[in-house]
Amino acid sequence: MEFISILNDVLGPVMRGPSSSHTAGSYHIGRLVRALLGEEPARAVFTFDPEGSYAATYRQQGVDLALTAGLLGWPITDERFARALTLAPRHGLRPRFRVARLEGADHPNTVAIELAGRRGRRLRATAKSVGGGMVLVTELDGRPVCLDGKSFEVLVLAGARQAREVERIVAADGRTTGRPVRSSGHGEAFLWFRRTAPLGPEALTALGKLEGVRGTWTAPPLFFIQQGTPLFRSGKEMVGLARRRGVSLGRIALAYEARLLGLAESEVLDEMGRRYDIMRESVRRGLAGRGLGMRLLKPTAGRIFRAEARHALPTGGVTTRAAARAMAALHVSNSGGVVCAAPTGGSAGVLPGVLVTLAEDRGLDEGGTALALLAAGAVGLIVARRATFAAEVAGCQVEIGAAGAMAAAAVVEAAGGGAAQAADAAAIALQNTMGSVCDLVQGLCEIPCHTRNAVAASSAFVCADLVFGGYVNPIPLDDTVDASLASGKMLPAELRCTAKGGLATTPSALALTKK
Repeated sequence: MEFISILNDVLGPVMRGPSSSHTAGSYHIGRLVRALLGEEPARAVFTFDPEGSYAATYRQQGVDLALTAGLLGWPITDERFARALTLAPRHGLRPRFRVARLEGADHPNTVAIELAGRRGRRLRATAKSVGGGMVLVTELDGRPVCLDGKSFEVLVLAGARQAREVERIVAADGRTTGRPVRSSGHGEAFLWFRRTAPLGPEALTALGKLEGVRGTWTAPPLFFIQQGTPLFRSGKEMVGLARRRGVSLGRIALAYEARLLGLAESEVLDEMGRRYDIMRESVRRGLAGRGLGMRLLKPTAGRIFRAEARHALPTGGVTTRAAARAMAALHVSNSGGVVCAAPTGGSAGVLPGVLVTLAEDRGLDEGGTALALLAAGAVGLIVARRATFAAEVAGCQVEIGAAGAMAAAAVVEAAGGGAAQAADAAAIALQNTMGSVCDLVQGLCEIPCHTRNAVAASSAFVCADLVFGGYVNPIPLDDTVDASLASGKMLPAELRCTAKGGLATTPSALALTKK
């Protein structure tokens, strides 16, 4: 069963904007292939398919910066990130980016990679960023693999006669998960192991001395690794389990994550608190409006927020404050600042806008804030498992739409509602974004992403009110998520994060001048 975690896949990664799939995902690809190369990279060629989203947006959304920073081994939050291309040659790395036809490219964010190391080692890989910062390396030196950064990876190419001894050496400490994936042919065996701990130096030495071993690749995890089994697999199971245990959606999500990652519940709550702090800081910085550098828009979140405080708006109130805060966080993301994907970079304003409003305007304490985030994460788990967070695959409904659904569940949790109410609020929020196109103007997550984040944050409160007020939702969360994915896949490629349709091709959008 696929390993999906709230901290890995839903409320994270902590990243630099603007896009989780393009910026954070690309960075993670760079980190993975750097590890697999096994030495400092000297040259790199990245190739994007002309029909994919990468080809259309890799400059605008920092794919080139992210791949380079990952190859250099820098943290994604490193202050040098924006200068990665300029600084790379000083660190002995010369990256090149090209657009050319890729045979078998089955995802819009597919990249072919050729690396050469300083000591002469070479590597060819194919990878794809699959949404929300998650990635897959699908090919290594012409051999199929499926590396996702969620375990310690060991891959060994050996003579067929040595395969059994290779397996004995790698599995001797009992830290492998399951049997290795094995492919054979022409007298060779290629074995891929997933582990819960790195391969020790003695085992690596033994592999190096074993006659017939022709190549060894290793990579550490990028994310939390799986230590237990999931408590539920669907929205129906999730709500049913919460009901049987007599707990809220946030509490059942806390139990899920602690068991899955092998962490104490206090550790999960602490990490939720850390991610909320990042969200709160992105709101604070965005409202202040200083040091921001968007390409199309001027920062206006602070102006809107202050106008609401003066009662200078037609309605105002908590929904408008949440909307302004959501825009503030997205200002920071689109300025290359540090944000928490929730669940993506393009939707990184919705949950901060709602959670900061709940904390600062409604007095929600630290524990309540963490549980509200976990309730949001629980809804995100269902979206991640049944659908995707990639607008390249299913449009804006699975990014900002999903964030709005998650935020509605957070409001219900903060108000003391039950798991069924939270799931229903999430479902109706998602139902109201069904069929949303991703038509980012000039390939940037600015227009219409800012106002969509704002409206999704406002809508979260309205959807929670509807459920508390007595609205009975006839189409549950699971069916709603399935329908969102199906309708999103019906969208033409021009309306799925390629900037080739919708608002992106209007005369006014094309005439905008980038700063």
